[in-house]
Amino acid sequence: MLALILRRFVLAIITLFIISLLVFVGLEALPGDAATAYLGQSATEESLKALREEFGLNAPAPMRYLKWLGGFLQGNLGESMARRAPVAEVIGNQFRNTVVLSIAASLFGIPLAIVLGVITGLTRDKWPDIILSLLAILGMTLPGFVTATVLIYIFSIKVTWFPAISMVPSDAPVSEILPNIILPIITLTFVMTAHILRLVRTSMIDVLSSDYVQMARLKGVPLLQVIFLHALPNAMLPTINVIALTIAWLLGGVAIIETVFNFPGIGKLLVNAIGDQDLPLVQGIAMILAGIYVGVNLIADLLTLFLNPRLRTARS
Repeated sequence: MLALILRRFVLAIITLFIISLLVFVGLEALPGDAATAYLGQSATEESLKALREEFGLNAPAPMRYLKWLGGFLQGNLGESMARRAPVAEVIGNQFRNTVVLSIAASLFGIPLAIVLGVITGLTRDKWPDIILSLLAILGMTLPGFVTATVLIYIFSIKVTWFPAISMVPSDAPVSEILPNIILPIITLTFVMTAHILRLVRTSMIDVLSSDYVQMARLKGVPLLQVIFLHALPNAMLPTINVIALTIAWLLGGVAIIETVFNFPGIGKLLVNAIGDQDLPLVQGIAMILAGIYVGVNLIADLLTLFLNPRLRTARS
């Protein structure tokens, strides 16, 4: 088991290294020049040269990658070109805001998805299953910005219950942020619930039709005990990775949703940084998001192996 865990950690580190290389190469392939994008087309050659020297843009690409990677390994993400501040400082508040939004959406959406998935699994092909499955399919197929736009039209324009966009600054306290994220939470819940619900439903149907569940029912074990002590724990095993990916997706900053609602999160910051060609900021955000995805997937994979002895034995 220890060797398996170590192997997973090594693969995670290799994955992050490959991602860092792909991020750097991708940014190098972007059209235009970062110094020109920052100073504008009317910038003089002297000012462009000074900016390139300040941020090391005139050095060969391999040297700049090694310097950036070395700083990243030491916890130094560099300095934002457009904002003239350390990247870690620029990201700090934006990432905190995304974490607040992610926690709120997860605490509401994940339990709701599991409960609805159990209901649809127990009422297979009946009207609760049909209605909830149709809503889930709708949530899976509709783009997030469409859902967000519809919610804004209904709850901000028609009935004016919630603000259409967030007007709080990125460094606002959490108490001021929470009232501005009701509609983003509803939007994210609708999207994430659809995927988790469908998987829980499928798993519940498979588990409920298994021999050991049928035997428990024949022996007179109460239905609720069969569901919550026998069926649901086994049905949740295939769902762990999907829930982990959902959490990583939320923590990664759902850029479209944050942009629609003008929410000062890390996803919106990444979109702005790409538009500004702020290379150090884009690299820093990309690596943080990659670390979140790799880390959450690693935890989910190890948790699945730990909870399922058959997988642990087969992969050892």
